[in-house]
Amino acid sequence: MTMQDPTKPLKTVVIVGGGAAGWMSAAALSAVLKPPYQIRLIESEEIGIIGVGEATIPLIRMFNDLARIDEAQFLKATQGTFKLGIEFVNWGREGERYFHGFGRVGKEPLWPVDFTQYWLRMRALGRALPPEAYVMSAMAAKANRFMLPRPEMQNSPLADLTYAYHFDASLYARNLRMLSEQRGVRRTEGKVVRVLLDESPGATQGHVRAVQLESGEQVQGDLFLDCTGFAGLLTDKALGVGFEDWSHWLPCDRAVAVPSQSTAPLLPYTRATAHRAGWQWRIPLQHRVGNGHVYSSRHMSDDEAAGVLLRHLDGPALAEPRLIRFRTGMRQQAWHRNVVAIGMSAGFVEPLESTALHLIQMGVAGLIEAFPHCGFDPVEIAEYNRRSRERYESVRDFIVLHYHLNQRQDGGFWQACAEMAVPEKLRWRMDLYAASGRLVYVDTDLFREPSWFEVMEGQNLRPRGWLPLTELQGVAETANYLQGVSDTIAHCVSVMPEHAEFIRHYCAAAPVR
Repeated sequence: MTMQDPTKPLKTVVIVGGGAAGWMSAAALSAVLKPPYQIRLIESEEIGIIGVGEATIPLIRMFNDLARIDEAQFLKATQGTFKLGIEFVNWGREGERYFHGFGRVGKEPLWPVDFTQYWLRMRALGRALPPEAYVMSAMAAKANRFMLPRPEMQNSPLADLTYAYHFDASLYARNLRMLSEQRGVRRTEGKVVRVLLDESPGATQGHVRAVQLESGEQVQGDLFLDCTGFAGLLTDKALGVGFEDWSHWLPCDRAVAVPSQSTAPLLPYTRATAHRAGWQWRIPLQHRVGNGHVYSSRHMSDDEAAGVLLRHLDGPALAEPRLIRFRTGMRQQAWHRNVVAIGMSAGFVEPLESTALHLIQMGVAGLIEAFPHCGFDPVEIAEYNRRSRERYESVRDFIVLHYHLNQRQDGGFWQACAEMAVPEKLRWRMDLYAASGRLVYVDTDLFREPSWFEVMEGQNLRPRGWLPLTELQGVAETANYLQGVSDTIAHCVSVMPEHAEFIRHYCAAAPVR
């Protein structure tokens, strides 16, 4: 009987690779799988962890809830801060900036169509403020304020303030490791040197039977998770699953990253500043600021990119810039035979909208939903791969939108992005918005309609009109409606504490020595 006998209940999960992907997988699976299931994680401290960002989106809170992670404790352990959105600088035209805030724009509509439709009509009449004035998280971020949602205040924007986190990704992985090991996950230090496939005839022929470590030990399993990052040790090297390259849509292929000293105030948002051949991130933590410059190596040298980054830091650098090479795209199948690729082994979309950890999260959540009992059902695997592809493509299109909707005049990189033929579904979304301001949502979309609205408007895509049902309401009534929303948000922001003050009372981390 082989290890993957299709009549034998699956019991042993082997996670190959640590870092955020490995330990997020271990934490989530150990929260839901009980004995007789066994989870084993293999990682080598010789292999460095690649991380090009330390920012997240609000759905990370769902993962932490699933993994039963206490918020305040986790933020202390990871030097974490809160994130209310992303400020984009120089992305439409040089000198312009806009804010992509989390959560809804405006409020639930009282009338037949979405709030943004009434805003478009009032904007045309000169009776509307910028979009961010109607986004609770954006206005709180601009005022450098934060508080946890107050669900008991049902009619207030404070009831459901939407937020995410900034944190040190290596500390996050360490925290998840401690939690996972407490729940029985067995960690093995070692480097995988060989992947052994099942050669016996039958349904499991070609499945991974075991991985062999440098020590000679062979670790057998029923289900394997490939968390080996760009190396794709199981998915690519052993099973030969192909990679779909998206660099023709997302030409940035490198990043240089460096930490810098903290500067006041402690901002509750990420900043993304466009440069000549890419963009720079700024992520504030309690103990330092994370910085990086994502760029196209065809348009800028590594030395020049590092120089651009160092010249634009808010405080002194705390280390030498670290070079990271990457390729944007996705594995043609995230789940193949008895191997599921999680994280960068499944695909990579650059960190502009902080989606890397979310794609790990959704990969694990989909696996839990379709977790096999005996054998591996090709129908379930096909559905997992379909949804995985749709999620990655949706994220890809949202990122491409930022690049394509630029009006910069400073060189070939941005001009090529503006002139490129975008994916068909993205073109459909843009055309629909340009016609009448309509926004659409597909169930595998990560980013909802408000996010598409904020970016399209922030980068100067202007609809030719709006839906006619907005005109069933009078101009004065509609203008008062918008004014009431912005006034309510401004009042709510005024009662919030400053972000740094909230952190001092809620989750202050121990000083770094």
